[in-house]
Amino acid sequence: MKRDERSGDELIEDEAENGEPIELDADEEGDIQTAMEEALASVDRDDAPNPEAGGEGEVARLEAEIQDLRQRTIRTLADFDNYRKRVEREKKEDSRYAAMPVLKDLLEVVDNLERALATNAEADDLRVGVEMTLKQARELLRRHGVSEIPAVGEVFDPTIHEAVARHETEGVDEAVVKSELQRGYRLHDRLLRPSMVEVAVPAEVAAGDTQESN
Repeated sequence: MKRDERSGDELIEDEAENGEPIELDADEEGDIQTAMEEALASVDRDDAPNPEAGGEGEVARLEAEIQDLRQRTIRTLADFDNYRKRVEREKKEDSRYAAMPVLKDLLEVVDNLERALATNAEADDLRVGVEMTLKQARELLRRHGVSEIPAVGEVFDPTIHEAVARHETEGVDEAVVKSELQRGYRLHDRLLRPSMVEVAVPAEVAAGDTQESN
């Protein structure tokens, strides 16, 4: 029987070019390179049968089975490698162009701002145009799952509010957002950025914090 004298890497490369990739889940991919090395090592071990045990015919049959298993192993590993490369390529493409729908919508906002700057409108008309453009931008954010975080009048929540100043205030029993310096947003159920706020706190809370800091 004529053996294929090409190296394992050459056979894998040839099968990867000519074979059809198999469909697998991402969690089944595993460490492809390690699997390839282990499989090739297992079929390349010196496990030749003893001629005295079954004669030359038995030896030839076993060698043929080993060669067939080796070829099938290499072909399967080539399919794995093909799949791994395809998944990596698709991940790179998805990451590179993931923001494309949002950016396409954002271009409409940019177009309106450029038109506003290109006109010789009065200040009042320019303000109306800016307000319309802002409304358009907010609608764009809403379509893509972005929502505003309530702030003014809400109980201070450090998970969504970032306090930049605190003021002792009579008549409040707990920390409450007094004013909003920069609006915060969520993307679906995740925090996109916190609201920057000023907080009204009871006098005793402020005094207690001051003592602790000293």
